[in-house]
Amino acid sequence: MKDKVIIITGASSGIGKALACECAGRGARLVLAARNIDKLNEVGEELKKKGADLLLVQTDVSVEEQCKNLINQAIGKYGRIDILINNAGISMRATFEELDLNVIRRLMDTNFWGTVYCSKYAMPALLESKGSLIGVSSVAGFRGLPGRSGYSASKFAMQGLMEVIRTENLKKGLHVLVVCPGFTASNIRFTALAKDGSAQGESPRDESKMVTAAETARHICNAIEKRKRTLILTATGKTTFLLNKFFPAMTDKIVYNHMAKEPDSPFK
Repeated sequence: MKDKVIIITGASSGIGKALACECAGRGARLVLAARNIDKLNEVGEELKKKGADLLLVQTDVSVEEQCKNLINQAIGKYGRIDILINNAGISMRATFEELDLNVIRRLMDTNFWGTVYCSKYAMPALLESKGSLIGVSSVAGFRGLPGRSGYSASKFAMQGLMEVIRTENLKKGLHVLVVCPGFTASNIRFTALAKDGSAQGESPRDESKMVTAAETARHICNAIEKRKRTLILTATGKTTFLLNKFFPAMTDKIVYNHMAKEPDSPFK
């Protein structure tokens, strides 16, 4: 990754921040984007002290013009884009029956449309560099998780988009990677939305037992360097993928029982 120009969305915390640190350690030039400019500046200052070459761009990926501006600023500073990591995302926790439909719209705007906007405007530069397009998805992107209808829908949509882009550009040298991290100790559950769209607050899961964001970032960077097409992380994630593929009915029951054990689960 040395001297590669890498755009990372959602870079102010969690997996995005860990990716920024990992890519900087590998000698990349970074364009970091996030809605929270204060937190993004903190990440930037931390990396600059370590000698990182970077550009910070306040970006709400749900807004098309801000995504276009992000790509234009990256090209304006560095003249190229080698890797785009669509990492920005939000989650939710409620049954579909009780869920306010605006919550699904908000998740689709960020998780799916944010990926659409950034990828669309970066495509010419990525094709020119024969670079890498990455979508940070989830186990919820291939197996619908109860209580996460909007999140699963947005990640299924993202993965469908990535698959199409990969196939359309099969002979153009573009690398497309879909990452499904599994449950990772990041901030996404702390910022998840409740049924009415308010912030969920405390995570319902014990993050001390999860894979760290730093470890996830290392796996993602290794997969980018090896130009892999899919990365499924954690034993639970890999097991869920295989069971869902070969024993889908049984997986319904396993997933239901697993998610129902969450503290204050919205269903039992």
